[in-house]
Amino acid sequence: MQPVTTSPDDRLLDAVVAVSSGLELSATLHRIVEAASYLADARYAALGVLGSNGKVAEFITVGLDAATVARIPHKPVGRGLLGLLIERPEPVRVAHMADHPASSGFPANHPPMDSFLGVPVRVRGEVFGNLYLCDKRDASEFTEEDERVVLALASAAGVAVENARLYEGVRRRERRLVALREFTTAVLSDRETGDVLQLLVDRVRELADADAAGLFLASPEGVLALEVANGEPYSQLLGTPALVGGLVPTVVETGQSLVVDDLTRSLRPAGAARLGYGPAMVVPLAEGSTLGALFLTNLAGGPSFRPEQLATAEAFAGQAAFALALAESRRDRERLAVLEDRDRIARDLHDLVIQRIFATGMRLQGVARLVHDRPEALDRVSRAVDELDATIREVRATIFDLHQSDSGEEPVSVRARVLRETADAASTLGFQPSVTFEGAVDALVPEVVGDHLVAAVREGLSNVARHARARRAGVEIIVRQGQCVLTVIDDGVGLQGSTRRSGVENLAVRARQLGGSADVHSRADETSGTVLVWRVPLDRGGA
Repeated sequence: MQPVTTSPDDRLLDAVVAVSSGLELSATLHRIVEAASYLADARYAALGVLGSNGKVAEFITVGLDAATVARIPHKPVGRGLLGLLIERPEPVRVAHMADHPASSGFPANHPPMDSFLGVPVRVRGEVFGNLYLCDKRDASEFTEEDERVVLALASAAGVAVENARLYEGVRRRERRLVALREFTTAVLSDRETGDVLQLLVDRVRELADADAAGLFLASPEGVLALEVANGEPYSQLLGTPALVGGLVPTVVETGQSLVVDDLTRSLRPAGAARLGYGPAMVVPLAEGSTLGALFLTNLAGGPSFRPEQLATAEAFAGQAAFALALAESRRDRERLAVLEDRDRIARDLHDLVIQRIFATGMRLQGVARLVHDRPEALDRVSRAVDELDATIREVRATIFDLHQSDSGEEPVSVRARVLRETADAASTLGFQPSVTFEGAVDALVPEVVGDHLVAAVREGLSNVARHARARRAGVEIIVRQGQCVLTVIDDGVGLQGSTRRSGVENLAVRARQLGGSADVHSRADETSGTVLVWRVPLDRGGA
Protein backbone atom coordinates (compact mmCIF):
# COMPACT_ATOMS: atom_id res chain seq x y z
CA MET A 1 0.00 0.00 0.00
CA GLN A 2 1.53 3.30 -1.11
CA PRO A 3 0.55 6.54 0.71
CA VAL A 4 -1.32 9.01 -1.50
CA THR A 5 -2.14 11.60 1.18
CA THR A 6 -0.20 13.19 4.02
CA SER A 7 -2.63 13.81 6.87
CA PRO A 8 -3.28 10.97 9.35
CA ASP A 9 -7.04 11.09 8.72
CA ASP A 10 -6.60 10.85 4.98
CA ARG A 11 -4.18 7.96 5.45
CA LEU A 12 -6.75 6.31 7.76
CA LEU A 13 -9.46 6.74 5.11
CA ASP A 14 -7.23 5.10 2.50
CA ALA A 15 -6.55 2.23 4.89
CA VAL A 16 -10.25 1.71 5.70
CA VAL A 17 -11.12 1.69 1.99
CA ALA A 18 -8.36 -0.87 1.35
CA VAL A 19 -9.46 -3.09 4.23
CA SER A 20 -13.08 -3.10 3.01
CA SER A 21 -12.27 -3.75 -0.65
CA GLY A 22 -12.93 -7.50 -0.59
CA LEU A 23 -15.06 -10.16 1.08
CA GLU A 24 -12.61 -13.07 1.24
CA LEU A 25 -11.85 -13.52 4.96
CA SER A 26 -8.21 -14.60 4.71
CA ALA A 27 -7.43 -11.78 2.26
CA THR A 28 -9.31 -9.29 4.47
CA LEU A 29 -7.23 -10.29 7.50
CA HIS A 30 -4.00 -9.84 5.55
CA ARG A 31 -5.12 -6.40 4.33
CA ILE A 32 -5.86 -5.36 7.92
CA VAL A 33 -2.30 -6.21 8.96
CA GLU A 34 -0.83 -4.37 5.98
CA ALA A 35 -3.01 -1.31 6.67
CA ALA A 36 -1.98 -1.20 10.34
CA SER A 37 1.69 -1.38 9.38
CA TYR A 38 1.14 1.39 6.81
CA LEU A 39 -0.73 3.71 9.23
CA ALA A 40 1.77 3.42 12.11
CA ASP A 41 4.82 3.08 9.86
CA ALA A 42 5.75 -0.17 11.67
CA ARG A 43 8.48 -2.47 10.40
CA TYR A 44 6.64 -5.53 11.71
CA ALA A 45 2.90 -6.10 12.11
CA ALA A 46 0.74 -9.08 12.99
CA LEU A 47 -2.84 -10.08 13.73
CA GLY A 48 -3.39 -12.82 16.29
CA VAL A 49 -6.83 -14.40 15.76
CA LEU A 50 -8.21 -15.96 18.93
CA GLY A 51 -9.72 -19.42 19.02
CA SER A 52 -12.72 -20.60 21.01
CA ASN A 53 -10.43 -21.30 23.98
CA GLY A 54 -9.18 -17.70 24.06
CA LYS A 55 -5.71 -18.57 22.78
CA VAL A 56 -4.00 -17.58 19.54
CA ALA A 57 -5.37 -19.87 16.82
CA GLU A 58 -4.05 -18.06 13.74
CA PHE A 59 -1.17 -15.58 13.34
CA ILE A 60 -0.89 -13.38 10.22
CA THR A 61 2.34 -11.40 9.85
CA VAL A 62 3.78 -8.62 7.69
CA GLY A 63 7.48 -7.72 7.59
CA LEU A 64 8.91 -11.21 8.13
CA ASP A 65 10.00 -13.13 5.06
CA ALA A 66 9.22 -16.84 4.69
CA ALA A 67 12.78 -17.93 5.46
CA THR A 68 12.78 -16.04 8.78
CA VAL A 69 9.39 -17.47 9.76
CA ALA A 70 10.60 -21.00 8.94
CA ARG A 71 13.59 -20.62 11.29
CA ILE A 72 11.40 -19.70 14.28
CA PRO A 73 10.64 -22.96 16.14
CA HIS A 74 6.94 -22.24 16.78
CA LYS A 75 4.25 -19.66 16.22
CA PRO A 76 3.33 -17.27 19.06
CA VAL A 77 1.06 -18.94 21.58
CA GLY A 78 0.01 -15.85 23.55
CA ARG A 79 2.67 -15.27 26.21
CA GLY A 80 4.31 -12.03 27.35
CA LEU A 81 2.85 -8.82 25.96
CA LEU A 82 0.72 -10.80 23.55
CA GLY A 83 -0.83 -12.67 26.47
CA LEU A 84 -1.33 -9.44 28.39
CA LEU A 85 -3.43 -8.04 25.56
CA ILE A 86 -5.45 -11.27 25.46
CA GLU A 87 -6.12 -11.19 29.19
CA ARG A 88 -6.86 -7.45 29.23
CA PRO A 89 -8.12 -6.31 25.78
CA GLU A 90 -7.02 -2.70 26.02
CA PRO A 91 -4.41 -0.78 23.97
CA VAL A 92 -0.80 -1.39 25.08
CA ARG A 93 2.00 0.98 23.95
CA VAL A 94 5.60 0.67 25.23
CA ALA A 95 8.89 2.20 24.08
CA HIS A 96 11.03 -0.85 24.90
CA MET A 97 9.45 -4.29 25.07
CA ALA A 98 12.24 -5.74 27.20
CA ASP A 99 11.54 -3.20 29.96
CA HIS A 100 7.88 -4.15 30.37
CA PRO A 101 7.11 -6.46 33.35
CA ALA A 102 5.01 -8.79 31.17
CA SER A 103 7.75 -9.29 28.60
CA SER A 104 8.85 -12.93 28.20
CA GLY A 105 11.47 -12.53 25.47
CA PHE A 106 11.56 -14.13 22.03
CA PRO A 107 12.06 -17.71 20.84
CA ALA A 108 15.26 -18.76 19.11
CA ASN A 109 15.97 -17.23 15.67
CA HIS A 110 13.35 -14.52 16.22
CA PRO A 111 14.48 -11.09 14.92
CA PRO A 112 15.03 -8.45 17.64
CA MET A 113 12.12 -6.05 18.23
CA ASP A 114 11.92 -2.99 20.48
CA SER A 115 8.95 -0.58 20.43
CA PHE A 116 5.46 -2.09 20.62
CA LEU A 117 1.82 -1.12 20.04
CA GLY A 118 -1.06 -3.52 20.50
CA VAL A 119 -4.82 -2.96 20.12
CA PRO A 120 -7.79 -5.38 20.22
CA VAL A 121 -10.04 -6.01 17.22
CA ARG A 122 -13.69 -6.50 18.20
CA VAL A 123 -16.47 -8.01 16.13
CA ARG A 124 -19.96 -7.34 17.51
CA GLY A 125 -18.51 -6.47 20.88
CA GLU A 126 -16.48 -9.72 21.16
CA VAL A 127 -12.69 -9.75 20.85
CA PHE A 128 -11.84 -11.36 17.52
CA GLY A 129 -8.09 -10.90 17.81
CA ASN A 130 -5.33 -8.39 18.46
CA LEU A 131 -3.18 -6.20 16.24
CA TYR A 132 0.51 -6.17 17.18
CA LEU A 133 2.92 -3.54 15.78
CA CYS A 134 6.67 -3.49 16.44
CA ASP A 135 9.61 -1.18 15.62
CA LYS A 136 8.36 2.19 14.35
CA ARG A 137 10.58 3.12 11.41
CA ASP A 138 10.89 6.90 11.79
CA ALA A 139 10.94 7.12 15.59
CA SER A 140 12.04 5.28 18.66
CA GLU A 141 8.49 4.53 19.77
CA PHE A 142 4.88 4.67 18.69
CA THR A 143 2.91 7.86 19.44
CA GLU A 144 -0.56 8.58 20.78
CA GLU A 145 -1.55 9.53 17.24
CA ASP A 146 -0.42 6.08 16.05
CA GLU A 147 -2.54 4.53 18.76
CA ARG A 148 -5.57 6.63 17.75
CA VAL A 149 -5.49 5.78 14.06
CA VAL A 150 -4.78 2.08 14.68
CA LEU A 151 -7.73 1.93 17.09
CA ALA A 152 -9.91 3.53 14.43
CA LEU A 153 -8.62 1.03 11.90
CA ALA A 154 -9.41 -1.80 14.34
CA SER A 155 -13.03 -0.60 14.53
CA ALA A 156 -13.29 -0.57 10.73
CA ALA A 157 -11.53 -3.93 10.63
CA GLY A 158 -14.20 -5.41 12.92
CA VAL A 159 -16.88 -4.40 10.43
CA ALA A 160 -14.85 -5.76 7.52
CA VAL A 161 -14.30 -9.06 9.34
CA GLU A 162 -18.01 -9.35 10.11
CA ASN A 163 -18.91 -8.75 6.47
CA ALA A 164 -16.32 -11.26 5.34
CA ARG A 165 -17.65 -13.79 7.85
CA LEU A 166 -21.21 -13.32 6.63
CA TYR A 167 -20.09 -13.74 3.03
CA GLU A 168 -18.01 -16.77 3.93
CA GLY A 169 -20.98 -18.25 5.80
CA VAL A 170 -23.22 -17.89 2.75
CA ARG A 171 -20.59 -19.48 0.50
CA ARG A 172 -19.98 -22.25 3.02
CA ARG A 173 -23.70 -23.08 3.25
CA GLU A 174 -23.93 -23.09 -0.53
CA ARG A 175 -20.95 -25.42 -0.87
CA ARG A 176 -22.34 -27.65 1.88
CA LEU A 177 -25.71 -27.91 0.15
CA VAL A 178 -24.02 -28.82 -3.14
CA ALA A 179 -21.87 -31.45 -1.39
CA LEU A 180 -24.85 -32.89 0.51
CA ARG A 181 -26.83 -33.09 -2.72
CA GLU A 182 -23.95 -34.93 -4.39
CA PHE A 183 -23.64 -37.27 -1.43
CA THR A 184 -27.39 -37.96 -1.29
CA THR A 185 -27.39 -38.80 -4.99
CA ALA A 186 -24.50 -41.23 -4.42
CA VAL A 187 -26.27 -42.85 -1.45
CA LEU A 188 -29.47 -43.43 -3.42
CA SER A 189 -27.58 -44.84 -6.40
CA ASP A 190 -26.09 -48.33 -6.69
CA ARG A 191 -22.59 -47.24 -5.71
CA GLU A 192 -20.65 -49.37 -3.24
CA THR A 193 -20.90 -48.27 0.39
CA GLY A 194 -17.11 -47.84 0.60
CA ASP A 195 -17.12 -45.47 -2.38
CA VAL A 196 -19.98 -43.45 -0.87
CA LEU A 197 -18.17 -43.10 2.47
CA GLN A 198 -14.97 -42.11 0.67
CA LEU A 199 -16.89 -39.35 -1.13
CA LEU A 200 -18.24 -38.13 2.19
CA VAL A 201 -14.79 -37.96 3.78
CA ASP A 202 -13.38 -36.15 0.72
CA ARG A 203 -16.11 -33.51 0.82
CA VAL A 204 -16.10 -32.91 4.56
CA ARG A 205 -12.33 -32.42 4.49
CA GLU A 206 -12.70 -29.80 1.74
CA LEU A 207 -15.54 -27.96 3.47
CA ALA A 208 -13.88 -27.98 6.90
CA ASP A 209 -10.55 -26.93 5.33
CA ALA A 210 -8.79 -29.70 7.26
CA ASP A 211 -5.42 -31.22 6.48
CA ALA A 212 -6.84 -34.74 6.84
CA ALA A 213 -10.12 -36.50 7.53
CA GLY A 214 -10.96 -40.08 8.33
CA LEU A 215 -13.95 -42.25 9.21
CA PHE A 216 -13.57 -44.73 12.06
CA LEU A 217 -16.14 -47.57 12.10
CA ALA A 218 -16.78 -50.13 14.82
CA SER A 219 -16.59 -53.83 13.98
CA PRO A 220 -19.23 -56.25 15.39
CA GLU A 221 -16.74 -56.90 18.20
CA GLY A 222 -16.60 -53.17 18.98
CA VAL A 223 -13.06 -52.60 17.64
CA LEU A 224 -12.63 -49.17 16.04
CA ALA A 225 -10.62 -49.04 12.84
CA LEU A 226 -10.03 -46.42 10.17
CA GLU A 227 -12.05 -47.47 7.11
CA VAL A 228 -11.70 -44.52 4.70
CA ALA A 229 -9.47 -41.45 4.78
CA ASN A 230 -8.31 -38.43 2.84
CA GLY A 231 -5.00 -36.65 3.35
CA GLU A 232 -1.88 -37.41 5.32
CA PRO A 233 -1.16 -39.03 7.70
CA TYR A 234 -4.38 -41.06 7.59
CA SER A 235 -3.47 -42.92 4.41
CA GLN A 236 -0.84 -44.77 6.45
CA LEU A 237 -3.44 -46.10 8.89
CA LEU A 238 -6.21 -47.58 6.73
CA GLY A 239 -7.58 -50.77 8.26
CA THR A 240 -5.48 -50.50 11.42
CA PRO A 241 -6.73 -49.82 14.96
CA ALA A 242 -7.19 -46.16 15.82
CA LEU A 243 -4.01 -44.54 17.16
CA VAL A 244 -5.83 -41.67 18.82
CA GLY A 245 -5.76 -42.65 22.45
CA GLY A 246 -9.16 -42.56 24.07
CA LEU A 247 -10.56 -39.71 21.98
CA VAL A 248 -12.54 -41.66 19.36
CA PRO A 249 -13.80 -44.34 21.80
CA THR A 250 -14.92 -41.58 24.19
CA VAL A 251 -16.89 -39.82 21.47
CA VAL A 252 -18.47 -43.08 20.30
CA GLU A 253 -19.42 -43.98 23.88
CA THR A 254 -20.82 -40.57 24.89
CA GLY A 255 -22.26 -39.52 21.53
CA GLN A 256 -20.84 -36.00 22.07
CA SER A 257 -18.48 -34.15 19.72
CA LEU A 258 -15.02 -33.13 20.96
CA VAL A 259 -12.68 -30.39 19.73
CA VAL A 260 -9.06 -30.12 20.88
CA ASP A 261 -6.46 -27.51 19.95
CA ASP A 262 -3.47 -29.85 20.16
CA LEU A 263 -4.09 -33.56 20.13
CA THR A 264 -0.51 -34.41 21.05
CA ARG A 265 -0.36 -32.09 24.04
CA SER A 266 -3.91 -32.68 25.24
CA LEU A 267 -4.17 -36.47 24.99
CA ARG A 268 -0.67 -37.77 24.33
CA PRO A 269 -2.01 -40.67 22.24
CA ALA A 270 0.34 -43.32 20.96
CA GLY A 271 1.66 -42.32 17.60
CA ALA A 272 0.13 -38.80 17.55
CA ALA A 273 3.44 -36.98 17.69
CA ARG A 274 5.03 -39.30 15.12
CA LEU A 275 2.18 -38.73 12.69
CA GLY A 276 2.14 -34.96 13.20
CA TYR A 277 -1.35 -34.55 14.64
CA GLY A 278 -2.31 -31.04 15.78
CA PRO A 279 -5.78 -29.52 16.27
CA ALA A 280 -8.53 -32.10 15.90
CA MET A 281 -12.25 -32.62 16.17
CA VAL A 282 -14.16 -35.88 16.50
CA VAL A 283 -17.87 -36.20 15.74
CA PRO A 284 -20.06 -39.29 16.42
CA LEU A 285 -21.93 -40.66 13.42
CA ALA A 286 -25.23 -40.36 15.30
CA GLU A 287 -26.31 -39.39 18.79
CA GLY A 288 -26.23 -42.42 21.06
CA SER A 289 -24.78 -44.51 18.22
CA THR A 290 -21.92 -47.01 18.40
CA LEU A 291 -21.33 -47.01 14.64
CA GLY A 292 -18.16 -44.94 14.74
CA ALA A 293 -16.90 -41.38 14.42
CA LEU A 294 -15.70 -38.81 11.90
CA PHE A 295 -12.20 -37.55 12.73
CA LEU A 296 -10.64 -34.37 11.28
CA THR A 297 -7.27 -32.88 12.04
CA ASN A 298 -4.83 -30.20 11.04
CA LEU A 299 -1.13 -30.90 11.21
CA ALA A 300 0.85 -29.65 14.19
CA GLY A 301 0.98 -25.86 14.18
CA GLY A 302 -2.14 -25.56 12.02
CA PRO A 303 -5.22 -23.47 12.90
CA SER A 304 -7.77 -24.68 15.42
CA PHE A 305 -11.21 -25.65 14.20
CA ARG A 306 -13.99 -23.06 14.41
CA PRO A 307 -17.63 -23.68 15.44
CA GLU A 308 -18.87 -23.44 11.85
CA GLN A 309 -16.40 -26.16 10.82
CA LEU A 310 -17.69 -28.37 13.63
CA ALA A 311 -21.27 -27.79 12.42
CA THR A 312 -20.25 -28.92 8.93
CA ALA A 313 -18.61 -32.08 10.29
CA GLU A 314 -21.68 -32.89 12.38
CA ALA A 315 -23.97 -32.50 9.34
CA PHE A 316 -21.87 -34.94 7.32
CA ALA A 317 -21.52 -37.37 10.23
CA GLY A 318 -25.30 -37.64 10.30
CA GLN A 319 -25.26 -38.36 6.57
CA ALA A 320 -22.66 -41.09 7.12
CA ALA A 321 -24.91 -42.75 9.70
CA PHE A 322 -27.78 -42.56 7.19
CA ALA A 323 -25.62 -44.16 4.48
CA LEU A 324 -24.59 -47.03 6.78
CA ALA A 325 -28.19 -47.64 7.87
CA LEU A 326 -29.34 -47.65 4.24
CA ALA A 327 -26.55 -50.06 3.27
CA GLU A 328 -27.56 -52.42 6.09
CA SER A 329 -31.19 -52.19 4.97
CA ARG A 330 -30.15 -53.10 1.43
CA ARG A 331 -28.17 -56.08 2.71
CA ASP A 332 -31.22 -57.23 4.69
CA ARG A 333 -33.39 -57.00 1.59
CA GLU A 334 -30.83 -58.96 -0.43
CA ARG A 335 -30.64 -61.65 2.26
CA LEU A 336 -34.44 -61.80 2.36
CA ALA A 337 -34.55 -62.16 -1.42
CA VAL A 338 -32.07 -65.04 -1.23
CA LEU A 339 -34.07 -66.74 1.51
CA GLU A 340 -37.32 -66.31 -0.42
CA ASP A 341 -35.65 -67.76 -3.51
CA ARG A 342 -34.37 -70.72 -1.51
CA ASP A 343 -37.82 -71.26 -0.05
CA ARG A 344 -39.31 -71.29 -3.56
CA ILE A 345 -36.70 -73.80 -4.74
CA ALA A 346 -37.34 -75.97 -1.69
CA ARG A 347 -41.10 -75.95 -2.36
CA ASP A 348 -40.54 -76.86 -6.00
CA LEU A 349 -38.22 -79.71 -5.02
CA HIS A 350 -40.73 -81.02 -2.52
CA ASP A 351 -43.91 -80.53 -4.54
CA LEU A 352 -42.60 -81.45 -7.98
CA VAL A 353 -39.31 -83.35 -7.96
CA ILE A 354 -39.88 -85.64 -4.98
CA GLN A 355 -43.43 -86.42 -6.04
CA ARG A 356 -42.31 -87.35 -9.56
CA ILE A 357 -39.49 -89.53 -8.26
CA PHE A 358 -41.88 -91.20 -5.82
CA ALA A 359 -44.38 -91.83 -8.61
CA THR A 360 -41.62 -93.28 -10.79
CA GLY A 361 -40.63 -95.60 -7.95
CA MET A 362 -44.22 -96.76 -7.53
CA ARG A 363 -44.44 -97.56 -11.25
CA LEU A 364 -41.18 -99.50 -11.07
CA GLN A 365 -42.50 -101.50 -8.13
CA GLY A 366 -45.50 -102.33 -10.31
CA VAL A 367 -43.17 -103.46 -13.07
CA ALA A 368 -41.33 -105.68 -10.56
CA ARG A 369 -44.47 -107.77 -10.13
CA LEU A 370 -44.53 -108.36 -13.90
CA VAL A 371 -40.94 -109.65 -14.04
CA HIS A 372 -40.89 -111.70 -10.83
CA ASP A 373 -39.98 -114.79 -12.88
CA ARG A 374 -36.90 -113.09 -14.35
CA PRO A 375 -34.39 -112.69 -11.48
CA GLU A 376 -31.95 -110.50 -13.42
CA ALA A 377 -34.63 -108.01 -14.45
CA LEU A 378 -36.17 -108.05 -10.97
CA ASP A 379 -32.78 -107.31 -9.43
CA ARG A 380 -32.25 -104.32 -11.74
CA VAL A 381 -35.69 -102.91 -10.99
CA SER A 382 -35.09 -103.34 -7.24
CA ARG A 383 -31.78 -101.52 -7.53
CA ALA A 384 -33.46 -98.68 -9.45
CA VAL A 385 -36.13 -98.37 -6.74
CA ASP A 386 -33.42 -98.27 -4.05
CA GLU A 387 -31.58 -95.57 -5.98
CA LEU A 388 -34.77 -93.53 -6.25
CA ASP A 389 -35.36 -93.89 -2.48
CA ALA A 390 -31.80 -92.69 -1.84
CA THR A 391 -32.35 -89.79 -4.22
CA ILE A 392 -35.50 -88.79 -2.35
CA ARG A 393 -33.57 -88.79 0.95
CA GLU A 394 -30.81 -86.64 -0.59
CA VAL A 395 -33.33 -84.19 -2.03
CA ARG A 396 -35.00 -83.90 1.36
CA ALA A 397 -31.61 -83.22 2.95
CA THR A 398 -31.01 -80.54 0.31
CA ILE A 399 -34.40 -78.98 1.09
CA PHE A 400 -33.47 -78.88 4.77
CA ASP A 401 -30.15 -77.24 3.92
CA LEU A 402 -31.89 -74.60 1.79
CA HIS A 403 -33.99 -73.60 4.77
CA GLN A 404 -30.92 -72.88 6.87
CA SER A 405 -30.02 -69.21 7.38
CA ASP A 406 -27.27 -67.77 5.19
CA SER A 407 -26.32 -65.26 7.90
CA GLY A 408 -22.81 -66.68 8.13
CA GLU A 409 -23.32 -67.81 11.74
CA GLU A 410 -22.35 -71.33 12.77
CA PRO A 411 -25.35 -73.70 12.38
CA VAL A 412 -26.73 -74.94 15.71
CA SER A 413 -28.78 -78.02 14.73
CA VAL A 414 -27.06 -81.39 14.30
CA ARG A 415 -28.46 -81.80 10.77
CA ALA A 416 -27.22 -78.38 9.69
CA ARG A 417 -23.76 -78.99 11.18
CA VAL A 418 -23.45 -82.37 9.45
CA LEU A 419 -24.51 -80.84 6.13
CA ARG A 420 -21.93 -78.09 6.63
CA GLU A 421 -19.20 -80.69 7.22
CA THR A 422 -20.10 -82.68 4.10
CA ALA A 423 -20.19 -79.51 2.00
CA ASP A 424 -16.75 -78.53 3.29
CA ALA A 425 -15.40 -82.03 2.60
CA ALA A 426 -16.38 -81.81 -1.10
CA SER A 427 -13.35 -79.65 -1.91
CA THR A 428 -10.90 -82.32 -0.66
CA LEU A 429 -12.88 -85.32 -1.92
CA GLY A 430 -13.38 -83.90 -5.39
CA PHE A 431 -17.11 -84.66 -5.30
CA GLN A 432 -20.14 -84.01 -3.10
CA PRO A 433 -20.88 -86.92 -0.73
CA SER A 434 -24.49 -87.97 -0.31
CA VAL A 435 -26.16 -87.47 3.10
CA THR A 436 -29.24 -89.20 4.52
CA PHE A 437 -30.93 -88.92 7.90
CA GLU A 438 -33.38 -91.25 9.57
CA GLY A 439 -35.17 -90.52 12.81
CA ALA A 440 -35.57 -87.36 14.90
CA VAL A 441 -31.89 -86.43 14.80
CA ASP A 442 -32.21 -82.88 16.08
CA ALA A 443 -34.75 -83.75 18.76
CA LEU A 444 -33.08 -86.87 20.23
CA VAL A 445 -29.33 -86.32 19.88
CA PRO A 446 -27.94 -84.49 22.99
CA GLU A 447 -25.48 -81.65 22.51
CA VAL A 448 -22.44 -83.64 23.71
CA VAL A 449 -23.24 -86.55 21.39
CA GLY A 450 -23.90 -84.08 18.58
CA ASP A 451 -20.44 -82.55 18.99
CA HIS A 452 -18.77 -85.97 18.79
CA LEU A 453 -21.01 -86.99 15.89
CA VAL A 454 -20.04 -83.97 13.81
CA ALA A 455 -16.37 -84.62 14.59
CA ALA A 456 -16.81 -88.27 13.56
CA VAL A 457 -18.33 -87.22 10.22
CA ARG A 458 -15.38 -84.91 9.65
CA GLU A 459 -12.84 -87.63 10.53
CA GLY A 460 -14.59 -90.28 8.46
CA LEU A 461 -14.71 -88.14 5.30
CA SER A 462 -11.12 -87.06 5.90
CA ASN A 463 -10.06 -90.72 5.92
CA VAL A 464 -11.88 -91.28 2.63
CA ALA A 465 -10.13 -88.28 1.08
CA ARG A 466 -6.67 -89.36 2.29
CA HIS A 467 -6.77 -93.11 1.66
CA ALA A 468 -9.70 -94.38 -0.39
CA ARG A 469 -9.19 -92.83 -3.85
CA ALA A 470 -12.97 -93.06 -4.06
CA ARG A 471 -15.35 -91.65 -6.68
CA ARG A 472 -18.41 -91.78 -4.46
CA ALA A 473 -19.08 -91.63 -0.73
CA GLY A 474 -22.18 -91.50 1.43
CA VAL A 475 -22.99 -90.45 4.99
CA GLU A 476 -25.98 -91.99 6.77
CA ILE A 477 -27.16 -91.08 10.28
CA ILE A 478 -29.86 -93.18 11.92
CA VAL A 479 -31.40 -92.40 15.31
CA ARG A 480 -33.45 -95.36 16.53
CA GLN A 481 -34.06 -97.38 19.72
CA GLY A 482 -31.87 -95.14 21.90
CA GLN A 483 -28.88 -95.27 19.59
CA CYS A 484 -27.21 -92.96 17.09
CA VAL A 485 -25.48 -94.83 14.26
CA LEU A 486 -23.22 -93.07 11.77
CA THR A 487 -22.22 -94.95 8.62
CA VAL A 488 -19.68 -93.63 6.10
CA ILE A 489 -19.44 -95.70 2.89
CA ASP A 490 -17.07 -95.27 -0.05
CA ASP A 491 -16.29 -97.14 -3.30
CA GLY A 492 -12.53 -96.74 -3.02
CA VAL A 493 -9.62 -99.18 -2.93
CA GLY A 494 -10.80 -100.86 0.26
CA LEU A 495 -8.74 -101.81 3.30
CA GLN A 496 -4.99 -102.08 2.69
CA GLY A 497 -3.14 -103.52 5.63
CA SER A 498 -3.37 -101.37 8.72
CA THR A 499 -3.40 -98.06 6.88
CA ARG A 500 -7.16 -97.52 6.99
CA ARG A 501 -7.53 -98.99 10.49
CA SER A 502 -5.10 -96.52 11.99
CA GLY A 503 -7.34 -93.70 10.81
CA VAL A 504 -10.34 -95.02 12.77
CA GLU A 505 -8.61 -94.96 16.15
CA ASN A 506 -9.66 -91.38 16.93
CA LEU A 507 -13.23 -92.28 16.07
CA ALA A 508 -13.09 -95.31 18.37
CA VAL A 509 -11.81 -93.16 21.25
CA ARG A 510 -14.70 -90.72 20.78
CA ALA A 511 -17.20 -93.57 20.68
CA ARG A 512 -15.79 -95.22 23.84
CA GLN A 513 -16.06 -91.92 25.72
CA LEU A 514 -19.81 -92.14 25.10
CA GLY A 515 -20.09 -95.86 25.79
CA GLY A 516 -20.17 -96.82 22.12
CA SER A 517 -17.94 -98.37 19.47
CA ALA A 518 -16.47 -97.78 16.03
CA ASP A 519 -15.41 -100.20 13.34
CA VAL A 520 -14.29 -100.16 9.72
CA HIS A 521 -14.65 -103.10 7.31
CA SER A 522 -14.86 -103.92 3.62
CA ARG A 523 -18.15 -103.66 1.79
CA ALA A 524 -19.69 -107.13 1.61
CA ASP A 525 -21.73 -106.50 -1.51
CA GLU A 526 -19.05 -104.84 -3.64
CA THR A 527 -15.64 -105.71 -5.01
CA SER A 528 -14.12 -102.59 -3.41
CA GLY A 529 -14.85 -99.91 -0.87
CA THR A 530 -15.06 -99.66 2.91
CA VAL A 531 -17.75 -99.07 5.52
CA LEU A 532 -17.20 -97.09 8.73
CA VAL A 533 -19.80 -97.69 11.46
CA TRP A 534 -19.77 -95.38 14.50
CA ARG A 535 -22.38 -96.30 17.13
CA VAL A 536 -23.13 -94.59 20.47
CA PRO A 537 -26.03 -94.76 22.96
CA LEU A 538 -28.07 -91.58 23.34
CA ASP A 539 -28.56 -91.97 27.10
CA ARG A 540 -24.83 -91.31 27.66
CA GLY A 541 -25.03 -87.82 26.12
CA GLY A 542 -24.48 -86.13 29.44
CA ALA A 543 -21.46 -88.25 30.40
